[in-house]
Amino acid sequence: MNSEASTVLAARAQDRAVATWLLACCALVFAMVVVGGITRLTHSGLSIVEWQPVVGTLPPLGDADWQEAFQKYRQTPEYRQVNPDMNLAGFKNIFWWEYVHRLLGRFIGAAFLLPLLWFALRGRISRGLTWKFAGILALGALQGAMGWYMVQSGLADDPRVSQYRLTAHLGIAVLIYAAMLWIALDLLFPRAVPRAAQGAPLRRFAAALAALVFVMVLSGGLVAGTRAGFAYNSFPLMNGQVVPPGILALEPWYLNFSSNLATVQFDHRLIAWLLAFLVPWFWLRVARAAVPRRAKLSAHLLLGALALQIALGIATLVLRVPVPLAAAHQAGALLVFGAALFAAHALR
Repeated sequence: MNSEASTVLAARAQDRAVATWLLACCALVFAMVVVGGITRLTHSGLSIVEWQPVVGTLPPLGDADWQEAFQKYRQTPEYRQVNPDMNLAGFKNIFWWEYVHRLLGRFIGAAFLLPLLWFALRGRISRGLTWKFAGILALGALQGAMGWYMVQSGLADDPRVSQYRLTAHLGIAVLIYAAMLWIALDLLFPRAVPRAAQGAPLRRFAAALAALVFVMVLSGGLVAGTRAGFAYNSFPLMNGQVVPPGILALEPWYLNFSSNLATVQFDHRLIAWLLAFLVPWFWLRVARAAVPRRAKLSAHLLLGALALQIALGIATLVLRVPVPLAAAHQAGALLVFGAALFAAHALR
């Protein structure tokens, strides 16, 4: 084997190592989104009323620490208005979900930053990736700040976090996931030939689907933030109506799309119906096209993930949002988004 071939093989091995690390970080972000959903569903997100990035790494270690944490929670509107009869045992139940959520966030930060520094010091990060990793670090910092900004909104008079801040918090997490997944795919599957002109329509179709799935995730954040999933618990109609009454009842009109339970849920359903039509169409076009095997696999994965996600969404709705199903539905959203990104990347 000549030196040039050896250099190429070594570079490919380095790229695979970096890609493996990024995929591991994607898995952690996936877990973070699921735990965050459970934290919201169990109404645990307001149990820790302070943001202590360093000191808060340790949970209460003794009775005195638990009493102090519980006393701080008892001063919040959520305790006074929602949980006035909660005892220390009940507080511990909600505390641990929020604690695990925050601890996982810290762990993800370390799991991203420390290997990044190690790869950089060993010269395994190409110059073209430097700014991309800097952008992911910036998104991570913004995510931590947005998480606390979201919690603060629920520590005011109304013990509910703002649906806008919750949706932004979810959206940033999904963007971090997308950025790491895309870079990993770039490293694992570098483009070897120029783009084929005849593949442009499918590429645009895949990119549009990925964008639409992202919008669906954001609309799901609004459903969660407004608790719209507890209304109109029937399918396919909304309490016997295709378009529920009062869908534009709020003034000014634009508030309906973020604050009206009927409108928020209708929009989420509408996007799901649109994807239920577009994704099979995309799958059929890819199946008939002369595209790489990886592209066909991505279309199969996208179709399967969407079918599962729609089934989970319907079950979550008609059963009035049980925690296991709702958490699975939130996980399914990331699976669909990941499959859509994989398809867009495979058709570059």
